Amino acid sequence: MPSRLSKIVTRGGDKGETSLGDGTRIGKDDLRVALLGDIDELNSWIGVVITHLDDGEVKKLLGGVQHDLFDLGGAMSFPGAPLLSDAHVARLDEAAAALNDGLPPLKEFILPGGAPLLAWLHVARTVCRRVERAMATFLRDTPEAALALQYLNRLSDYLFIAGRAEARRLGISETLWKKESSLSGRT
Repeated sequence: MPSRLSKIVTRGGDKGETSLGDGTRIGKDDLRVALLGDIDELNSWIGVVITHLDDGEVKKLLGGVQHDLFDLGGAMSFPGAPLLSDAHVARLDEAAAALNDGLPPLKEFILPGGAPLLAWLHVARTVCRRVERAMATFLRDTPEAALALQYLNRLSDYLFIAGRAEARRLGISETLWKKESSLSGRT
């Protein structure tokens, strides 16, 4: 593979602008650039999760998700490029259904925690929800973002289900929300 980046420090962003893949210069505070950063952050949190997972379907799927998110960021660098596909969304739908099969129904809300891996899955989920909200805003002016929005919605669901499945696999009780444990729930 030939070198793609021979120079990392370019000083091209010193005045608050950056270049998209097509050469267009835009402000670093542009929604597109902010969303690229959020996607990168999500990918990093998924990397944290992966480093703490045992080999298995969750680790394998999240490894693929990291590549999808990198592809999504790359496509967003080229205005008008298609952002993911129906197949990306379908893969997450199928994986979520398979992982959720056999989990007990939820009777209460689940609080993040119980073990570091479970907490990190919830951090990744909440970062994913933030990226999803930003993508919803981006979608208003960028119709090609519709599938990316669906993908992020499915991914956040998958991360929640993965947290439940990993808790079960590890034999850790899920931390359930109890109204009476909150000051507002005490009478």
